[in-house]
Amino acid sequence: MSRTDRLYALREELRRAGPAGRTAERLAEVFEVSVRTIKRDISALQHSGFPVWARPGPGGGYVVDAAATLPPVNFTDAEVSGLAAAVAAHRGQPFDSHARAALVKVLGVMDTRAREHATALNERVWIDHTDAPGDARTRRAIEQALHEQRVLVVHYRDRHGTHTTRHLDPVLLARTQGHWYLVGHCRTRQGIRWFRLDRVCAAHLTTQPAARIPVEAVGAPPTTAETIAEL
Repeated sequence: MSRTDRLYALREELRRAGPAGRTAERLAEVFEVSVRTIKRDISALQHSGFPVWARPGPGGGYVVDAAATLPPVNFTDAEVSGLAAAVAAHRGQPFDSHARAALVKVLGVMDTRAREHATALNERVWIDHTDAPGDARTRRAIEQALHEQRVLVVHYRDRHGTHTTRHLDPVLLARTQGHWYLVGHCRTRQGIRWFRLDRVCAAHLTTQPAARIPVEAVGAPPTTAETIAEL
């Protein structure tokens, strides 16, 4: 888990704890880091404006201001089945593991009866997986590069079988004509290029910040295309 992901998860863990709070030792156990790391993370959350404070004394710990605790979001069993179907159909694709983690969280906060109804409905939805999932490490590197806007090194095999190594500034992921593509500015060829994900042999993240390239630089999308923000 990256530090950014851990900070977000730490914030949600403290929200769920409510007035009981969580000790640094308990948080260190949950996130499998040291107590010192938890204290640094709490300090970072405080400096970012998140209302968490330390409660001194026996049984003390870190507590979030009640005003920052959001009410639970309720999902119907049919809504959860819709999410489950979407996640299952997306297996092996970009952000697949994150989608599955989100679904687990949704199921975890449902009441028992609604969860049982959702499970029963899920058993009536079949999805045939015919495509072999890509390499998970490669997929994670691509996701992280796009999320954190860092330069990505891609080992690519084109349609003729020629292998090349490219340094990319990631711009977007696109699903079109039955395939997923990573679209980015290729520093090797000095231009925007489309890379089919099933032809990416390997990819690894660098520490170098990527150039902030606007989506418009890719060109106009087809009239049938839309971002997932529009769904």
